[in-house]
Amino acid sequence: MSKQELEVLGERGEACCPGLLTAPLDEGQAVELAKVFKALGDPIRLRLLSMIASRAGGEVCVCDLTPAFDLSQPTISHHLKLLRQAGLVGCERRGTWVYYWLLPEMTDKLAGVLSRPGAPSLQPLDEPAGAAS
Repeated sequence: MSKQELEVLGERGEACCPGLLTAPLDEGQAVELAKVFKALGDPIRLRLLSMIASRAGGEVCVCDLTPAFDLSQPTISHHLKLLRQAGLVGCERRGTWVYYWLLPEMTDKLAGVLSRPGAPSLQPLDEPAGAAS
């Protein structure tokens, strides 16, 4: 894995990207999106993001995330740092603990880029296409 630092995305206040079916991405848009997708390209980070996003109350302490994995606390902190640098989560230190929350602007941006205009809502991943509800 690369040791280069990632720029925190989504802080410039500009719209990122049109939908993929609306217009081709320009080079800058592709670079910005690739950083976010790279952060999401790891199962541990996807699980962490899911745990943070689904937490009642909207935020979770790192102390509650670490026991769910067979990884050291520094490794979990590294994964959280990459999610933070990609603009997917925010955090705040309170005493000795750090609390994390989802930044919906970036997930909304990703959803907008990947969605088809007028497409029906997506089914859960574990539900087969065409399954009756």
